[in-house]
Order: sequence, then C-alpha cells, then structure tokens
Amino acid sequence: MRYTGERMADVKIIGISGPNGAGKDAVGLLLAQRHNYLFISVTDLLRQELRRRNLSPDRLHMRTLSKEWREQYGLSVLVDRAVESFEAVSNQYAGLVMSSLRNPYEADRVHELGGSVVWVDADPRVRYERLQNAKRQGREGDDDKTFEQFIAEEQIEMQSTGDKAALDMNSVKTRADRYISNDTTDMQVLEAEVEQVLGLGE
Repeated sequence: MRYTGERMADVKIIGISGPNGAGKDAVGLLLAQRHNYLFISVTDLLRQELRRRNLSPDRLHMRTLSKEWREQYGLSVLVDRAVESFEAVSNQYAGLVMSSLRNPYEADRVHELGGSVVWVDADPRVRYERLQNAKRQGREGDDDKTFEQFIAEEQIEMQSTGDKAALDMNSVKTRADRYISNDTTDMQVLEAEVEQVLGLGE
C-alpha cells in the first residue's frame, strides 16, 4: 500500500531510509517527540550485537552482521524485530517509526504491514560534515574517513550485488513513498519540512 498523495496521520508504521548522515534519526526523533511515535533505530540493534561480540560498530561490520541476520532469520528481520517491540507497547503510541531501512525487502515488509517508506537525503558534503562532527562528539563508528572514502563506501551500500541479503539502498529509494530534503542545521526548519511532507501538521 502506498501513501503518495494523502495525509499520513493515520499511518501506524513509518520506515525511514537514506544515505549516512542524511538525518534519518533526527526525523525519527521528531516524530517521536512531536507526534508520539515509538522510535526504534534498527541500526542500534546491530550496534548492540556488535558490542556483545566485542566488534567495532563500523560500516563493514554493520553490513556483515545485517547480511548474516537476514540469511539466518529472514530478509525482513530488522523490521520484524522493531514491530515486535512496538506491539508490546502499541497502546501507548500513535505508531512506530524505524530507521534505517537498507534492504528492499525491509521496505516491502513495511508496505505489507500497511506502512509507508520515507527517504531522507542531503547534499553529500553536508552529510559528510555531519558525520565528522558526530565523530568528534564521540559517536561510535568509522566516520573519520576522507570524503572520497566516504563516497566510495556509500556506493557499495547503494548498489545491488545480486545477493538478496546484502545492502541495496537504491532499490529502497525506488520504493519510497515520500522524500525529505534535509540540508539544514535548523531543527525548526527540519520539523516544518517533515510535517509538510508527511502531512502531520496540526
């Protein structure tokens, strides 16, 4: 089911995707704080497992673990785990917003559940600087790469390898119902953009 033209106030499940540094978590947190959605970062689920295995939560380890889980538990495992957590407390929230979808079967699962997929993006330089700032503030990961390395690694994650369990973010993008541009550093501007695009304004 697609939600291209109508308001999304009654959509219970929103999956957020987009390249690194686009501000996916910022959008999720806005929906949580302003519209009482439960926000779950599926990336955090992967980080927790990597810490349990004493592995650094860099992008290579994240890709490897997410592929392992999809092969072992099903292609929509990350979405299903987020939905399972939501169902336990669903009476307390208006809906579920989750980031970050990185496999087309995750987007398909959101649609199967009657939800909507939102693609968040920003200029590559803006995204790169955000990640560098986050690294300086203590964010876990490997965001201290050069801009050229950042772009090269992103291309790996965007393209299909033919492996259904691997990342293929271009295919997620083609499945998106809404698109949010987030080049700003002003949270009020982002909030206005989110509410306009998603039709959630009061």
